[in-house]
Amino acid sequence: MEPMRQSPSPCSSRPSSPRTLPCETLGYVGIDAVLDQLKIKAMKMGFEFNIMVVGQSGLGKSTMVNTLFKSKIWKSTALDLETPIPQTLKLQAVTHIIEEKGVKLKLTVTDTPGFGDQINNDKCLRPLDIEFLQRLSQTVNVVPVIARADSLTIEERESFRRRIQHNLRTHCIEVYPQKCFDEDINDRILNSKIRDRIPFAVVGADREHLVNGRCVLGRKTKWGIVEVENLAHCEFPLLRDLLIRSHLQDLKDVTHNVHYENYRVCRLNESHQLPRGPGWVNLTPTPGGPPATPQTSKLRQQAQDDSEDDEEC
Repeated sequence: MEPMRQSPSPCSSRPSSPRTLPCETLGYVGIDAVLDQLKIKAMKMGFEFNIMVVGQSGLGKSTMVNTLFKSKIWKSTALDLETPIPQTLKLQAVTHIIEEKGVKLKLTVTDTPGFGDQINNDKCLRPLDIEFLQRLSQTVNVVPVIARADSLTIEERESFRRRIQHNLRTHCIEVYPQKCFDEDINDRILNSKIRDRIPFAVVGADREHLVNGRCVLGRKTKWGIVEVENLAHCEFPLLRDLLIRSHLQDLKDVTHNVHYENYRVCRLNESHQLPRGPGWVNLTPTPGGPPATPQTSKLRQQAQDDSEDDEEC
């Protein structure tokens, strides 16, 4: 009795072509593999993040940005009380590439020199601040902070915070994170805690000091060391966690999907009111059809010309 003949395997009967993959399992395959693909792509391309700091001269904006990313992003300039403050409407921007553990971040910081330097705002928000925030909050994410918080007592800091929060509610200024963008209960709980602490009372410092045998970032005063990363001294860790650790991607998504789209629609509506010219696009939908574009208009005009030629024949 002859032994049973086994049919040859398709993989062994034909020589493998260099253009085809060998018949072997490459490992686990699932839709969650897209996460690895996104991570690899992000590592190659890196990230972009834009920040604009607004405030009076001498509030420590440059130091705060340097402390936030632990790099010399912006060079501060010493103030001279005898030299008049130059009046300018020109924005200043600087771009740096920060790399940490193989992840690249293209950071662009924009400064507003001389913003409101001649206006007194000892008590609360100035009219200039209110108008500026009302306009800016419609275009970008706004995160207000109390600068140089070490110059206030805890009671003064909390009182000033409540006045700022009252001004924001009174003038309908939406700061980040906005309530309408809370996606679920977890986001609502986390963002509610953040909104209760806004504006953050922060202190910036780019020098390390030895405190109890350890090096800490802080500002040295005649009363002691103000530790930047100590929540008992200031709320800078809350600001850093919001901007980098927990909400960086959400800040980018809200800017792109909400603020930019609103800006784009406004610009398109404004252009719709201008006189028609070459390349003009009709944004008003035609009855029973999609909006007319220059290309469809040309095709329609060509069809009308062809029909007229047929009638003449």
